[in-house]
Amino acid sequence: MKFTNGHWLTREGFTLHRPAMVYETEQTDDALTLFLPCKQIQHRGDTLDGPLLTVRLTSPRPNVIRVQVWHYKGGVRRQPSFPLIDTKTSVYLHDNEEEIRFTSGDLSARINKEEWSLAFFNGDECLTVSEPRSLAYVTTDTGETYIREQLSISVGETIYGMGERFTPFVKNGQTVDIWNEDGGTSTEQSYKNIPFYLTNRGYGVFVNHPERVSFELASEIVSKAQFSVEGEYLDYFMINGPSPKEVLERYTDLTGKPSLPPAWSFGLWLTTSFTTEYDEETVNRFVDGMNERDLPLSVFHFDCFWMKAFEWCNFDWDRQQFPDPEGMLKRLKEKGLKISVWINPYIAQKSPLFAEAVEKGYLLKKADGEVWQWDRWQAGMGIVDFTNPEACTWFKQKLARLIEMGVDSFKTDFGERIPTDVVYFDGSDPEKMHNYYAFLYNQIVFELLEEKLGRQQAVVFARSATAGAQRFPVHWGGDCFANYDSMAESLRGGLSLALSGFGFWSHDIGGFESTATADLYKRWTAFGLLSSHSRLHGSESYRVPWLFGEEAVEVMRHFLKWKHRLMPYLFATAVKAAQTGIPMMRPMVLEFPDDPACDYLDRQYMLGESLLVAPVFREDGQVSYYLPSGTWTHLFSGEKVEGGCWREEQYDYMSLPLFVRANCILPLGRDDRSPCYDYANGVTFHLFELEEGKWSDSLLYDSSGNLESKVRFYREGRQITVLPEGVTKPWNLVLHGYDSVTAVQNGEGEKGEQGVCIIPEDFKKEVVITL
Repeated sequence: MKFTNGHWLTREGFTLHRPAMVYETEQTDDALTLFLPCKQIQHRGDTLDGPLLTVRLTSPRPNVIRVQVWHYKGGVRRQPSFPLIDTKTSVYLHDNEEEIRFTSGDLSARINKEEWSLAFFNGDECLTVSEPRSLAYVTTDTGETYIREQLSISVGETIYGMGERFTPFVKNGQTVDIWNEDGGTSTEQSYKNIPFYLTNRGYGVFVNHPERVSFELASEIVSKAQFSVEGEYLDYFMINGPSPKEVLERYTDLTGKPSLPPAWSFGLWLTTSFTTEYDEETVNRFVDGMNERDLPLSVFHFDCFWMKAFEWCNFDWDRQQFPDPEGMLKRLKEKGLKISVWINPYIAQKSPLFAEAVEKGYLLKKADGEVWQWDRWQAGMGIVDFTNPEACTWFKQKLARLIEMGVDSFKTDFGERIPTDVVYFDGSDPEKMHNYYAFLYNQIVFELLEEKLGRQQAVVFARSATAGAQRFPVHWGGDCFANYDSMAESLRGGLSLALSGFGFWSHDIGGFESTATADLYKRWTAFGLLSSHSRLHGSESYRVPWLFGEEAVEVMRHFLKWKHRLMPYLFATAVKAAQTGIPMMRPMVLEFPDDPACDYLDRQYMLGESLLVAPVFREDGQVSYYLPSGTWTHLFSGEKVEGGCWREEQYDYMSLPLFVRANCILPLGRDDRSPCYDYANGVTFHLFELEEGKWSDSLLYDSSGNLESKVRFYREGRQITVLPEGVTKPWNLVLHGYDSVTAVQNGEGEKGEQGVCIIPEDFKKEVVITL
């Protein structure tokens, strides 16, 4: 929301009350409270007739400072609020005549007492400042009130995050309202709005409000990031890095880490598509067709019409199309598949469950007590009230019956179109619940899956989200179109979501709306199978590859097998994402924060810390991409390239820019038909340009996420020492870039093709290699 009219004037209808000084302070061991009049106090009479703002600083964690601002404190604090993980930490306070310093770890807030300002420092480096006149209490001629904050933006500073946004990746110059909407991938609207941003200066800001938060990011005032909320209270956290990875770690320490999805979920998901005709015969034709073409599936998904039309959701199979659902699911699972079904939190009037839900008070109501209904999406539908514990139990019971039948996962669609003219069972504020509803919805489904299938077997495919919903993966990018523009905007959205604390993300390969050309389908296949999760899904047409030509089958087979081979590396990256909050798909700026050329890159990404992926977005196969400094090796061809430059090349459908970073140990597994196998058995460690004089580690996890073994490598001159720890199974070692192995301790090396040296697989103790 904009409050000013250029630099000099205030917009008509608004009055801004800005703190002028620190009048008084209160200090405790863990908090600093400041009282800020909105005029200079020269004598006692100046204390009359005017607002007094109260600002409180605390620290929930080292290097995180919470800033709370009140005008009136007598209002009722309405729910919900984000569930934060607050572990009060020690702070240091220093007070003199001009300045107060409030310090947590390396982060300090410095308050100018005479002319109010609040500056944040990492050590001696100023990160950002709430300058004089930046903080304001705003009143309007019509009685609304707001609190606004502005933080300075330095020259060259770029802003990222704010959820899954399909607008330009760098958010400078944008107006962003945190308000979940079902707008597809081609608009400024977003399914997943997160009131959090981080910058290339090494800090992040989390605005702790589930309701609408309005951001003006170098837009209203081009040198400031502004945020405002309606009401009498503002709450935000300043999060120090100094690296962007550390910012994300600390943000997810506060709001929750992503859960680790099961290993099987990293394989290929195939769906029925949305409005296409399908029955058990169709499903088997697709499943068997994939198998006959050596395209191993991990998950088969039944989209909306597994239930009868006009009855979403009744949580019962359409028996005309699927007369024996129990038997069908059993037969599919005998083929090695996991099963997913589509759901949403809406109950159509024709659903047999509607009357039961109305009678028991399980649906959102209007102020007059009637059930809130509308005809969009489903005729006469109501919305489940997840603030009612009994409604949650009832909803879970319906899903539990499906799990008992053989369902392994739910696509938790929708959750964005949540009305505000409603009354909640627990009295929650409907404005705050509009975004937060997505958290409750996905939490209930995810926790049920954990309860029924086990903690490490739970996974959803969610579309809507708010802050903290990263705890319930996986999230996908919503309704995209079958064109290159939409493929690129999907990637932008995923990279923005990655910088908002979400570790796992997917998208509809080939686009959801309309039907892709064979060219686009093949290019999107490569991108999709080099994403954390991979799903074939469409709206009005099927997505099995042979409908797009035999070459599409070959492309899918090629990249699918490579994804399975990469699983030791990918799953270790997934474990790290769950432990740290650092996402699997990483914007270049996250991995290379000191390279200014990476600040704006949104058509390429790092898959984990070692693989660079640049999808092809043109029919002629031309792709322009940037390699940061260092030696890079193309994973497929073995070509070595020196980075620090832009490259433009042409690729056929079987390849794309996929480069391995220097000083990388890349564990590759078997060409297995499942992504869920014994990653330590027969693993091959590929070494790329090892740094001299430094130990490098490669961790191997089992498919449950438990650390199984660690292999350590140390290079000195032309010798590499290999130290396996906990390795009990056969393994291999491939050294890229050397002409030969002249000696191997306790054995002989073998010279491989193209300068690759292969070490026999039976070494389980220390190995010293002479190059």
